[in-house]
Amino acid sequence: MNPGQISSEWVVASHNPGKLRELVELFSELPVRLRPAVDLGLHEPEETGETFEANAELKAVIAARASGLTAVSDDSGLCVHALGGEPGVRTARWAGPERDFSIAQQKVHERLSAMGEQGSPRATWVSALCVAQPDGVTHVFVGRIDGVLVWPTRGEHGFGFEPMFLPDGYALTYGEMSPAWRIRINPRAEAMRQLVRFYRHLSSE
Repeated sequence: MNPGQISSEWVVASHNPGKLRELVELFSELPVRLRPAVDLGLHEPEETGETFEANAELKAVIAARASGLTAVSDDSGLCVHALGGEPGVRTARWAGPERDFSIAQQKVHERLSAMGEQGSPRATWVSALCVAQPDGVTHVFVGRIDGVLVWPTRGEHGFGFEPMFLPDGYALTYGEMSPAWRIRINPRAEAMRQLVRFYRHLSSE
């Protein structure tokens, strides 16, 4: 993949408004205009992958082929060490059909509490970004942030499990951080920094 083959207009293969806002901000460093999948009439495919990388690639490839544009997709989630990596790629499913993350947060807390001393609050937040071209060529970038889970949850910002995730080295959960600050230190931002470096390297060749 090289910049000459990449369209200046990309489609974001996500129907999540929170992710879209973050990606628009993160992409401000690149000469790329992002268009939401919904604006192009693209449907959200079922996430059947067993890894974040696989799900991100699945969504990006489908959107790129359907739109004829370069597509970018994100798949991210919380991996709790004591739960064997769950919720992981099934993060959203823990929230049920109504996507009520207060229920998902409670489930995680109850599962860890039931484990007693074995219920370590250590967790890793993972985000995979995939860039796909209409011809199927893809590149995947992965960001990881380690931290601990807190209970009760703290903060009103963010979404999903963010109000209970305290990244290592910080005194605030993602839910307590302002959006402008959180966007700099979350795993999606780390994956995006890798993407930017890759894009600029290609541009310099």
